[in-house]
Amino acid sequence: MEIGPVKCVVLWSAGDKHGALETLGVREGYRVDVDVPVTTRAQALSFHNILIFNTGHWWWAPSKFDPVKSPMLFFKNGQPVIPPLRPDQDLDLVLKHMIPYVEGKKARPGALKFFRTQSPRHFEGEDWDQGGSCQRDRPLVTLEVLLPFRVEELFSVKNNGTNVEGRLVNKHLYKALKGSGFIILDITHLSEFRADAHLASGGGKKHDDCMHWCLPGMTCS
Repeated sequence: MEIGPVKCVVLWSAGDKHGALETLGVREGYRVDVDVPVTTRAQALSFHNILIFNTGHWWWAPSKFDPVKSPMLFFKNGQPVIPPLRPDQDLDLVLKHMIPYVEGKKARPGALKFFRTQSPRHFEGEDWDQGGSCQRDRPLVTLEVLLPFRVEELFSVKNNGTNVEGRLVNKHLYKALKGSGFIILDITHLSEFRADAHLASGGGKKHDDCMHWCLPGMTCS
């Protein structure tokens, strides 16, 4: 989920003192300081001529950041943001701090700044932990007569599609990056057509995993 110099998530637990979060009944979660840079990432900004940032599905991942049991807790100036924000508000807040930080005198003069969108997953039936599968061996273009409709059925926000988080994040990225010096590398939509272009299973996993193939696009041409 890390998108550049903004601090990565760390586990937070309630303390003995009755702070703002404890008063709300929050016992644990994941702390994110929106205005505290990761030291090593911040130092890298002035060293490289090409900078590539990305973020993705964790913003809408209740299986990881349960909104009740283990929410993301955002801090600014060392204090929790109260009341706690929704995922979309959290993302907007992080981008609000991250973009000017990079563009301010932190990046090397003349450096190319890219923001790459998320590669989609292609589970059908259910999600990865609910018996869903990702076993297609051909591009959707060769399998579906009504291709545009089928792709929208699988991925659209309106239909709460398989990769809905990716499209939701992209909407916020486009809005936040408008007028900035970042170049958007949108690989999400073109990759949606290529359910065949990545490994569905491997690494000894007991379930299909077409999310963590860790490449910025399709593995074949």
